Formats: sequence, structure tokens, C-alpha cells
Amino acid sequence: MKLAMVGLGKMGANMSRRLIKGGHEVVVSDINPDAIADLADEGAITSSSLIDAIGQLPSPKIVWVMVPAGKITESVVSSVAAELGEGDIVIDGGNSKYKETLRRGAELAEKGIHMLDCGTSGGVWGLAEGYSMMVGGDAEPVATCTPIFETLAPAADKGWGHVGPRASGHYTKMVHNGIEYGMMQAYAEGFDILKAKEEFGLDMHQIATIWQHGSVVRSWLLDLTANALSEDVDFEDIAPWVPDSGEGRWTVEDSIELRVPAPVITLALQMRFLSRDEDKYWARMLSAMRNQFGGHAIKKDED
Repeated sequence: MKLAMVGLGKMGANMSRRLIKGGHEVVVSDINPDAIADLADEGAITSSSLIDAIGQLPSPKIVWVMVPAGKITESVVSSVAAELGEGDIVIDGGNSKYKETLRRGAELAEKGIHMLDCGTSGGVWGLAEGYSMMVGGDAEPVATCTPIFETLAPAADKGWGHVGPRASGHYTKMVHNGIEYGMMQAYAEGFDILKAKEEFGLDMHQIATIWQHGSVVRSWLLDLTANALSEDVDFEDIAPWVPDSGEGRWTVEDSIELRVPAPVITLALQMRFLSRDEDKYWARMLSAMRNQFGGHAIKKDED
């Protein structure tokens, strides 16, 4: 299958690599020519512009947009849609706000263009492990793109699914990230308590590796926490400043609209705000976790 990948950040580039290894033809497009050149060496088809990339596709044209949520998504999707026609497909694999996805999808549908929203998890590990994908949209374009999802997933029948209509994929990923906030906060607080018990001289990395096997709190997130602790148990070079990229806030907002209590996720979001005012070990650990699973930038401690 031939498709275009627009946006060659860490995830877009790695998804392109996985698709190429899986036998797909991938035309790559990005504002950074070096990113295109890097993937050309690995079998990607290059393009000189977005228009050129889309022009190389057969019908129905399939364009996967992998850019950060916000204005850039709006701009790129609009530019892509201007080059597409009836029956073509746009996949938004970023973390767009689901209400914006509803609007964009409706606008594209008026032109006969299908839009799929694919909430994607896997971060920097997706190339090797596969991606977890929550797909929203109409059944017909999902069926057309199924070989793509099967290649990107951990297995053809695992780790991905068509979860519902337009915007449901981004909605499901939003809640997924809200849950992630709560899990990360619980780990960080627990290790903070352990570290504070100075008279026991507890080894944070040792405890993490013990919990990795047989414990009811074992998880991939704990594995990544153990990785981070193996590199620096005190996180001395990491500032206790934890960003929130949007999905946690949107989850809390929707819980309020739906009148569904979500105290753990809400408090986890608030604690990220608090991290920016206090020097806490748990905040340094949260920042290290985000770097481990998503390759998110770490704010260095300048003190």
C-alpha cells in the first residue's frame, strides 16, 4: 500500500520506518529536508513539497498527518485537504482535541474526503514494539487503511481497533492520557515516600526492579521508571518542572461536562501545576518518566 506521511518528528519518522519495513511505500514530507533525506536512506520515497508528495499517490489517496496538536494541525490538514478529492483519506495521528476533530472531519466530509482520527500511543518505543492505536471514523475508510494499522500495531490483531465514529479515536486517547497522568503521579509519590525514609537507606532502583516481577503494580510504565532510575537515581540534572501537553486538561474538562467524578486524574493534573513552584523529587521523577516513554524534552536543573 502507498501512502504519504506528513510530519517527520520522532513518531512520524519511526512510523514511516515501521511501515517501510512492513512492505508499504511511504512518500515522506516535512519542512525539514534533512528529515526527508534521513528516511530516503532507509527506503522512503522523497518529495519536494506537500503537493509533490500527494501528487505521487494513487487513488484513493491516503495521507497520514503526524504533527503536534493545535494550529499546526489546522494548517497542515487544511493544506492537505486542498490537494485531495472525493474518496481520499486523511488520518490525523496526533493528539488533537476531539472537538476540533469533529469540526475538521465535518468540513472534509462536505468535500467528500474521509477523515480518520487515530489516537496513537507508543512514543519512542513504537518502532520496535509497535503502536497502540485507537481509530475513529467511518467503517469504509478504516477497512481501506487496515493494512496500515496492522503493520504499525504490535500484531495485526492486537493493539489497535476501530473504536467508534468520527473523533472517538482522539477522545479515547485523551482519556488514555488522563489515566496515564494518574498512574505516573501514584508511582512518583510512592517513590518520594520511600526516598524520604532516610534511616532505611532504600535503593530506589532496586525496589523498582523488584516490583517489575510478580507485583500487582508492575507495568510498562514501571519498567520505564526503572530505566530512568538506573541512569540517575536522584534525577539531579532534571528540573522539578512537569509540563502538561493538553490531554489531561481535556479529560478533566470533559469529566466536568459529563458530571463524572475523576478526582485522581484531576489532582494529578493539579500536581503538575504544583511541580512548577516547588523542588520535589516526585516532580523530577515525573519528568524523567515522560522522557522515557515519549522522548519528551527534559527541563534541565540550572541551580
